[in-house]
Amino acid sequence: MEAVAKTKYLKGSPRKARLVVDLIRGVNVSRALSILKFTDKRAAEPIAKCLNSAIANATFKAEQQNIAIDPDDLWVKTIFVDMGPHKHRSRMRPAPQGRAYREQRHYCHITIEVTSEERAKSDEMFRLDEARAARIAAKKALNEKAKAAKVYTKVAAPVEEVETAAPAVEETVETVETAAPAEAVAVEETVETVAAETVEEAPAVEAEAAADEAPAEEVVAEDAPAAEVEGEDEKK
Repeated sequence: MEAVAKTKYLKGSPRKARLVVDLIRGVNVSRALSILKFTDKRAAEPIAKCLNSAIANATFKAEQQNIAIDPDDLWVKTIFVDMGPHKHRSRMRPAPQGRAYREQRHYCHITIEVTSEERAKSDEMFRLDEARAARIAAKKALNEKAKAAKVYTKVAAPVEEVETAAPAVEETVETVETAAPAEAVAVEETVETVAAETVEEAPAVEAEAAADEAPAEEVVAEDAPAAEVEGEDEKK
């Protein structure tokens, strides 16, 4: 779908207007409107109005022909600026020392054609597509490399932890082994101490036992004659 819009008798020289239209030739209409919005030229605003008119003409024409189009699919196929009349547009400009300069002002005509057909790619566009594809491939390669490195670090981390944990287990075993002989020595020392104390206390215990038994025998010996005397008295 193609549509044309024209702006005639636009105040301004064609040379200045061509500086603006060269920016949007062959560009998508949405991007072209953005470029015109931020272009600091006096001709940018009327050219944007003409472009909006061309978009509206294309939409209206598509509705008449019962064709569905998306305005964002339109692009600027043709745009040019023609020179308009400059009759009766002479002006006088003040000059130094009371003089006056004559200046000639101009009109210009702008023609814009938009279309929704597929664009024939030029060599430059093919080159840009190849460069874009190369950038995308390089970015994907970097992402895959980063993912692979991340996975490698995740897998390698537990192995390092196991290796670092092994010496700790060995240290624990050594601590237990060193602690066991120390406990055995302590038990042996305790047994020896108890045995020595028992040996030292044994003579004293024997002496006490002998002392306790000796008076009992003496008492028995002393009491025996008295019992004999009493028996003799009874017999008598």
